Amino acid sequence: MRFQTELVPARLIRRYKRFLADCILEDGREVTAHCANPGSMMGLAEPGMRIWLEPNDDPKRKLNYGWRLVDHENGHFTGVDTALPNRAVKAALMARQVPALAMYETVRPEVNYGEKSRIDFLLTQPGLPDAYVEVKSATLSRTPSLVEFPDSVTARGAKHLAELAQMARAGHRAVLLYLVQRTDCTAFSVAGDIDPTYAAAFAVARAAGLETLVIGTHISPHQVTLGTELPLKG
Repeated sequence: MRFQTELVPARLIRRYKRFLADCILEDGREVTAHCANPGSMMGLAEPGMRIWLEPNDDPKRKLNYGWRLVDHENGHFTGVDTALPNRAVKAALMARQVPALAMYETVRPEVNYGEKSRIDFLLTQPGLPDAYVEVKSATLSRTPSLVEFPDSVTARGAKHLAELAQMARAGHRAVLLYLVQRTDCTAFSVAGDIDPTYAAAFAVARAAGLETLVIGTHISPHQVTLGTELPLKG
C-alpha cells in the first residue's frame, strides 16, 4: 500500500508523551508530528535519527505531520505506525495474497469475540473452519537480523493470546500474524525477557493449536508491501 501523500525526511529531536515527536525538517523548520505507536519503540526513537514524516492538510487533525518511518541510513527502514499493519494485511487478505489464508473469500474486520474483545479479522468460507486472525506489528531488533515482540509489557497482548487459545480449542482456526515492519530482519522470536507473562501465554496458546505467521515487508518512503514468510525461532 502506498502512503497517501509523499513523505518528507526529517531528524528526530525527541519523542515524548508516547504520541508526540518533535522533528527538524530539511529546511530547518521544527515541527511536531503525531507518533501512532503506543509501544516503547526501543532503539527507534533516539535523538538525531533520520525519519520520514507524512504531511497532511486535514483541518480536523491537530498536527500536520505523522511519523511513519525510521531510516537506518544503510538501505533499511522500519515502519513505526502501528495502524499500518492492519490496513496492509486487510488489503492482502482481500486480494488472497496470504498463502496460508488464501482459501477464505469473506474478510470481516473488527468482529466482537471473547470477553469484550475484537478480533482484527474474521475469515469465513463455506466448508472451512472460521479463522480468527490477530495482527501484531513487530519492530524490536536487539540482535542483528532478528526481530522480536513485544517491545514492552503487554497485558492486552497476553489477553488476546488467551482468547485465541479458546477459539482454537473450540475447533476454529486461531492465527496470530506478526507483521515485521523492518527490512533488516530475517527471523522472529518472542521477547520473553521483556514480558515473561506474554511468553508463557504464547506457549500455552501454541499448545492449544494457535497458528503463527511471521510475514516480512518491503518498505520505502513511497510504500509498504507484504513480503515473504519468516521463520519463528524458539
